[in-house]
Amino acid sequence: MSTLPRILIVEDSESLRKLVRMTLDMGQYELHEADSGDAAWTRLPVLQPQLVILDVMMPGSLDGYELCRRIKAEPGFAGTRVVLLTARSQQTDLATGVGAGADAYLVKPFSPLQLIETVRRQLGG
Repeated sequence: MSTLPRILIVEDSESLRKLVRMTLDMGQYELHEADSGDAAWTRLPVLQPQLVILDVMMPGSLDGYELCRRIKAEPGFAGTRVVLLTARSQQTDLATGVGAGADAYLVKPFSPLQLIETVRRQLGG
């Protein structure tokens, strides 16, 4: 297994997953993807990522807020950081994200530089 920090990108839009991957694919991270909250939840115990980049609005039974709550409530994921990535930018949306335990909140459209800086900050780099 790689010693690089593992990042799980959870986004239902394939083009946005690709954009995030291309932005972060500099050889500094081990990148993984899931296309829904449900798929991410099943992969989390196996991957044990240090960081989850999480869309808020996704199909299935787990939206980004609920998945964030679950990650933060699970002792096995105590060190996992969560960055919510969403088009929802109202103050109430931000408050919901903070209430769910998100470590950072990026609003779409985001700049690649903003994403890189946020990831570095969350991983302590």
